[in-house]
Amino acid sequence: MTSYNEADFATAVALWKEWNEKINVVSRKDIDNLFSHHILHSLAIGAYLESIGDSFDGCSVLDVGCGGGFPGIPLAMTNPDASFTLCDSIGKKIKVASAVAEGLGLANVRFVNARVETIPQTFDWVVSRAVTTLDNFYPWVKGRFSKGILYLKGGDVNEEIAVLCRNAHIEPSKITVWPVDNWLSDDYFKEKFVIHVRK
Repeated sequence: MTSYNEADFATAVALWKEWNEKINVVSRKDIDNLFSHHILHSLAIGAYLESIGDSFDGCSVLDVGCGGGFPGIPLAMTNPDASFTLCDSIGKKIKVASAVAEGLGLANVRFVNARVETIPQTFDWVVSRAVTTLDNFYPWVKGRFSKGILYLKGGDVNEEIAVLCRNAHIEPSKITVWPVDNWLSDDYFKEKFVIHVRK
């Protein structure tokens, strides 16, 4: 993960705020916390990979249910050697995400307005940010990744993981739960996690 370029992130925040006025993809109550609650939260995935000695370098990454571009766009900004496909079934969200990426000049991102089940390719990694419960999510992407899933989720995740393991016949040893506040010591990130489901 490359170090942040403050000017690039300031531009990104301005673009998201401008587009959010037209098409609401971030809660108006939370828009002033866009950098910390959305961009930094997204980058926790990269921080987790770094903590285990891994990275997205040279990888293909699918962001499922990207909404306005989280976590895919911040990860694409900090991982220029990876290729990102951002997928969402809601066209207006893809419109915002693609406009932000275009405004940032990101060359390593493409957008798909579709349900993930209709995308034929396989990717190295699947990332997502709390689009549904893990046991609902896993069947959508099963067989579509070669390395693993990196899923941002909050709250008490233990029961959800237990249901996933039971329903999808996944060994619990293949799942790591990493607290985001290992990296970001802010109360907002307490009980927020990167959940890594290995292939």
